[in-house]
Amino acid sequence: MSSFLRLSARTFLAIQRWRRGMTLGVRAICMDKDQRVFLVKHTYTPGWYLPGGGVEAGETLHQALEKELQEEGNITLSEPGELFGVYQNRNASPRDHVALFVCSSWQQTAPPVVPNREIAAVGFFNVSALPEDATAATRRRLDEVLNAAERSAIW
Repeated sequence: MSSFLRLSARTFLAIQRWRRGMTLGVRAICMDKDQRVFLVKHTYTPGWYLPGGGVEAGETLHQALEKELQEEGNITLSEPGELFGVYQNRNASPRDHVALFVCSSWQQTAPPVVPNREIAAVGFFNVSALPEDATAATRRRLDEVLNAAERSAIW
């Protein structure tokens, strides 16, 4: 990843911390009928992630989740996602938190058009064969949800 993209991501996060004080985000685990998990790769940071993003002022967690799934994967929820846990995300800031949802009832209305300004790539992956650069947090959350691994309070 270029130093410009790293600087852009850091600048964006610094501005968000200044604007919001405490930041809150959502992430989702969406498994398809073949038990593959949907992951996204962003244009501004390396690695594969669970889909999600920030909760904006005036938005509920569920509204943010629906918005992010639609934007990143053309995924529409048929039923609300189930809140699995809330984690402190020290990688972003000591004041950042992430709410993780498990979404079991959804449809992908069309394959997302990628790359775009935010998303470099998307895909469904077998959990036992995740991309090599899937983030450690993504791997830990999948292990917690799918294998009943001990839950962490830290993202």
